[in-house]
Amino acid sequence: MSFAEILGSTLSPDANIREQATRALESAEIESFPQYLLSLTQELVNDAGQADVRSAAGIALKNALSAKDEARREQYAQRWLQVNDGVRSQIKQGALISLGTGNHHVTMTAAQAVAAIIAIELPHGQWQDAITVLLQNVSTNNANLKIASLQTIGYVCESIDPEILVTQSNPILTAVIQGANSDEPSQEVRFAAITALFNSLEFVRQNFENEGERNVIMQTVCEATQSPEPTVQVAAYECLVRIMQLYYDKMSFYMEKALLGLTVTGMKHAEEKIALQAIEFWSTLCDEELELQLEEEEAQELGHQLNRQSYQFAKSSLGLVMPTLLFLLTRQDEDADEDEWNVSMAAATCLSLLAQTVGNDIVSFVIPFVEQHIRNPDWHYREAAIMAFGSILDGPDANVLNPLVTQALPVLIEMVKDQVVQVKDTAAWTLGRVCDLLMECIQLGVHLHSLVSALVAGLEDNARIVSNCCWAIMNITEQLGSNSADTYPLSDYFEGIITALMRITESNVNENKSRTSAYETMATLASTGPKDTVPTIGKLGVAILDRLDTTIANASQVVGTDDRVALGELQSNLLNVLTNVTRTLGHQVSEISDRMMTTVLQLLTTSSKQAAVSEDAFLLVGALITALEGEFSRYLESFAPFLYNALQNYEEYQLCSISVGLIGDICRGLGQDAAPYCDQFMTILLHNLESDALSRDVKPGILSCFGDIALAIGGSFESYLEVSFRVLMSACALSANTQANDDDTIDYLNQLRAGIFEAFVGIIQGLKSDNKAQLVLSQAQGLLGFMSIVFNDQTKSDEVTKTMIGLLGDLADAFPNGEIRDYLRADWIQELIKYGRTGPRGSSIREHTRWAREMIKRASS
Repeated sequence: MSFAEILGSTLSPDANIREQATRALESAEIESFPQYLLSLTQELVNDAGQADVRSAAGIALKNALSAKDEARREQYAQRWLQVNDGVRSQIKQGALISLGTGNHHVTMTAAQAVAAIIAIELPHGQWQDAITVLLQNVSTNNANLKIASLQTIGYVCESIDPEILVTQSNPILTAVIQGANSDEPSQEVRFAAITALFNSLEFVRQNFENEGERNVIMQTVCEATQSPEPTVQVAAYECLVRIMQLYYDKMSFYMEKALLGLTVTGMKHAEEKIALQAIEFWSTLCDEELELQLEEEEAQELGHQLNRQSYQFAKSSLGLVMPTLLFLLTRQDEDADEDEWNVSMAAATCLSLLAQTVGNDIVSFVIPFVEQHIRNPDWHYREAAIMAFGSILDGPDANVLNPLVTQALPVLIEMVKDQVVQVKDTAAWTLGRVCDLLMECIQLGVHLHSLVSALVAGLEDNARIVSNCCWAIMNITEQLGSNSADTYPLSDYFEGIITALMRITESNVNENKSRTSAYETMATLASTGPKDTVPTIGKLGVAILDRLDTTIANASQVVGTDDRVALGELQSNLLNVLTNVTRTLGHQVSEISDRMMTTVLQLLTTSSKQAAVSEDAFLLVGALITALEGEFSRYLESFAPFLYNALQNYEEYQLCSISVGLIGDICRGLGQDAAPYCDQFMTILLHNLESDALSRDVKPGILSCFGDIALAIGGSFESYLEVSFRVLMSACALSANTQANDDDTIDYLNQLRAGIFEAFVGIIQGLKSDNKAQLVLSQAQGLLGFMSIVFNDQTKSDEVTKTMIGLLGDLADAFPNGEIRDYLRADWIQELIKYGRTGPRGSSIREHTRWAREMIKRASS
């Protein structure tokens, strides 16, 4: 079979033929990678070949050079760079030649292949003339070559670090603007050029700083919004969205002269894709102005001057934007899927962002619309009125909204019973927003009964309404409930709500996630119910356990992938309810704990390949340990093998992380009774720390776990001290020598530091309980030196600061006789204590500081 035939077979409707062809290609790639690439290139450039085969060759060539996964992408890059220069040159020339072929699909795949090669070679200082060649192509009269070259430039700009292309930004921008210009006769060329411009916007920052060049760019994009070709218009509006995001500070002149009118007109366009992008422009503008508001607030708190200015475009444009947005709310598509993004949904999202941005100013535009249409016989206007009202509940001041909400509540409650599903759904959503944001507006004696009755009735309605009714009930119980209270306003309704939720979850159907929402509501009710609801919560636990047992019994009958996923999701929902039931019942859960653990162990045995179910099962076990404390010891021998396996499951690092937390729960719950298991715990934990295969995010928790083990077994931790100190001081060195250049690294370093300090707190307290605190003295100087480094790091979190203050107190308490007196007199310690004392009155950091100060004063006197 020829190479062309193999490629053709990958497109066969017969799955067996496709699979055989794919295996043949994989074998060719493994056998000789350079020859494989040459064969693909030969088929790509073969003008006599079938277009679909040539396209398949181009895609295979691109896939051999590029991947979404970063590690694999780097591996592919190194593999390409090891190919002989002559072979690489042949492939590059072949791919470039294919850009000029007559078939659109072939040129598009060729463009992707060329871009993949450039993305590898350019960062390594190779194929320096690639961009120049593409730019020359853009100047030719060959429309196909021009389009393909612009597409290639766009792909390169999208995939490569902008810094690498900065030096070539001028010629790239010139070529792209030329192709996007209104004088260009081919709309396909304009589309390719505008798309390339979109991808290049990030690295043409210097050009945007130049007023003349900026004017040319903005004029070109604005003119493209008036193209006769809708795809060009959409791409142009996408460019405007991205420009507003990147260059808000430069937009004042253009908003006044063009952008306001263009985008308002664009929102009214009959072509939905154009309207969506025009709406997105205003949503993006609001995002930028909201971010500026936050920056200004932070600057004021710190006493700094903000070097950026908000032009308040949203506020000054309400008169033109609001009538259009409110009209667009009425353009619902009654046949559209609930998750399908459309103009009315985009308008509602934009309205919500506008409300957050301009606050009270939006109310005068929305309320007349609501009053005019809330009773409109046309359901489109009724639903739009409710949506408009619900969308502005976050932003304006509460004192402005409160009387409006109080007045609207009876109407909204009535609307949950409307004849039209869309109206009922939006009414339930709006009530959920009220319960979430403005609970104080609900007069419990006046509104609660009718509100709860309407929401419970909604649970029996259409599946899409169920989810919003559930959300509203969750918000009510979260706002009003507390496990420590004797009763709460929902107590009289509690059992009825649970009964209704149990009834609608009897079905195996989870349309619109209605069943999942119902179980989430049960879990929330269980976690917030006061003392007089505990009997009902206990009955709920037994009923949910019955259902979980049924899913295990029926698991063998589930064969399809979709059915297995659905079963796993159901089991996770049931486990989440049981976890919250257990937390609320506390020690009373002992009445069903034997059965609960039996079920959990069966579940872990049958669902070993479903990490999410195992994670939720482990969270339930953690709740049981906390509730039963030492009584959990009777289950530990049976549970330990599952725990050990999860601790060593590096691929499912979240499960591994939860397992580490479970060791802490076991040690806190069982105390000295955990000692027989600690050798195995420490062995696995130390091995995990040394493994490069385990996500680094798990490792701070492991360090903290050392402290939990030490607290549990006290002086017996001595046998683990040497290796623990070595690991902890190594972690200190890693933390001290790592540059915090981005938010992810800052977060990780704070987690690492907290883990180190928590470990030392537990070790010191544990050893001190058996009069062995002197064993820590050798580490005091190094530990305090590391703490001084952390103190001087401006990126340290409040949690790290609080833990560090507590550790200082523990060190001083462990050595009260002057052993570390000189270290405790360091200036940085006094500054840290002074900082801690400025915490809010009654705050935990202030309490930690007060105690630590007394201990330090005693130990350094």
